[in-house]
Amino acid sequence: MPDSMGFLDAVGGLPEQLAEAQRAAREALAQAQLPAPEAVQSIAVLGMGGSGIAGDVLAAVANSTLAVPVLVLKQIRTPRFVGPDTLVFAVSYSGDTEETVEMATGAFDAGARVICVSRGGALEDLAQDRGGVHVACPDGYLPRAAVGALLAPLFVALGRVGLLPEAAEWLDQAGRQLRARRDKCRPDVAAPANPGREIARRIGTTMPIFYGGGALGAVAAQRWKCDVNENAKAPAFWNAYPELDHNEICGWGQHGDVTRQVFTLVELRHGFEHEQLQRRFALTRALIEEALAQVLEVRAEGEGRLAQLLDLMYVGDWASCYLALDHDVDPGPIDTIFQLKDALGER
Repeated sequence: MPDSMGFLDAVGGLPEQLAEAQRAAREALAQAQLPAPEAVQSIAVLGMGGSGIAGDVLAAVANSTLAVPVLVLKQIRTPRFVGPDTLVFAVSYSGDTEETVEMATGAFDAGARVICVSRGGALEDLAQDRGGVHVACPDGYLPRAAVGALLAPLFVALGRVGLLPEAAEWLDQAGRQLRARRDKCRPDVAAPANPGREIARRIGTTMPIFYGGGALGAVAAQRWKCDVNENAKAPAFWNAYPELDHNEICGWGQHGDVTRQVFTLVELRHGFEHEQLQRRFALTRALIEEALAQVLEVRAEGEGRLAQLLDLMYVGDWASCYLALDHDVDPGPIDTIFQLKDALGER
């Protein structure tokens, strides 16, 4: 089984990574000049790819608690609304992601309060030059395996500001659940007892489509899709209820003789679904399952919204690695992305 970069070990280290990032962020932000909660009218998280998912998690988990909106920006230009009353998180593991550095520069220009999260690079230099705050990430991770290091500073900062007083408890709950999930998914546990191995085995050579419910399910589904793309080097797709029932559901009306040989639907379920979303899962499955090779289900475990979302995502991390290794694919390298960056002349 090829794993030239030790990616499976990196996945296995997520619980410790999250705990260490939480501790480091508390130390880094202890003396930082942060805005008062009443001075923050909006929160913007700037980030792409594996770094941007940290913002998606924050927005999904905290939207039932925060009194101000969280906007996750995955673009180049800084929007007009960003200004002195915006708390901005610029997140890039390398610190050199072109789009994130451009947006962060625009945020500083607009007078926003900016916290940069990176292992160094241009974002650290920008924070030092422009009077922002920099929270350092540990070195040695692949960006898509550094979700704990990138996520914890956002929650710790909002806890310190006073906008998210539950942040520390949520992170602790998530850490406990990740450790429990790792015990079930570690390489020495065989399928079907290992949910990561079992879901990979059942997907096999079909193309997975991941459906989630609501904000939490949407982030989980997107993460699973990206995991399969980057780790297994295979096509995958995602969508979320209720939106998919207003468009995509119609796409299963033709070509069933083809789609039922090609597509596996994986439903990602959690304990915070609205009752109408629960009905949509059941009714939609009944309408479309005959056009699918199979329908699988993964259910989140854990206490609290953050714990359940990270748990769902973590099963996907493991499953995508096993999907890669089952087909003699190395989960670590992402050569196509670097070829594109070279062609674009990015840092």
